[in-house]
Amino acid sequence: MNSILIACSHGTSSPEGRAAISALVGRVREMLPDVRVDEAFVDVQEPEIDTVVAGVPAGAASVVVPVLLSTGFHTRVDIARAVAAAPGPCVATPALGPHPLLAEVLADRLSAAGLGAAATDAVVLAAAGSSDPAAAVDVAAMADLLAARLGRPVTAGFAAGAGARIAEAVTAARAAGATRVFAASYVLAPGHFAGVIATGGADVVTPPLAPDDAVAAVVVERYRAALG
Repeated sequence: MNSILIACSHGTSSPEGRAAISALVGRVREMLPDVRVDEAFVDVQEPEIDTVVAGVPAGAASVVVPVLLSTGFHTRVDIARAVAAAPGPCVATPALGPHPLLAEVLADRLSAAGLGAAATDAVVLAAAGSSDPAAAVDVAAMADLLAARLGRPVTAGFAAGAGARIAEAVTAARAAGATRVFAASYVLAPGHFAGVIATGGADVVTPPLAPDDAVAAVVVERYRAALG
């Protein structure tokens, strides 16, 4: 019997954000037709991750895949707590990022938004941010992956938590000579943080990542790696 995949996202009050995450989980179900895939959340929405993990049938194994882009409080505390209290075999995978497939999605979004070869175009990886320093490390690694994919420098800016704010990163890019600044939205879905990114002062802002098939493929990869 396959282990149950529990896709645990943050949760949002945005209807568009909820639709994007639901569509992403729907794609995961299509990619894993023989696997039970349950949704769970760490905030705002229900069912909560603790409830979903506790409700796994007796004797069944489960894998919690954080539908989150970076390590942080929710992976280290909320998800870890739920896994530790699970009634049966249960493991949690790393967050989705950093990952080369996410760099591909970001690069495609930037290209579609008009990023060209001009040296005066600058890219800021615009992330939600976290109080957990590990999140900033993950975002920096993601910026490096995107820079390698684009063949140009990428700086990081954060909507909250530690690190330079998005507006500060945009201002710094202009001070360094950029005439156009592209904010590559490193968030999964519309919601609060996507709104902060949109008002960060960049000339061009790419859309959130979900429900791109490549993001669903990362969820599937994390699940399969846990089974292995």
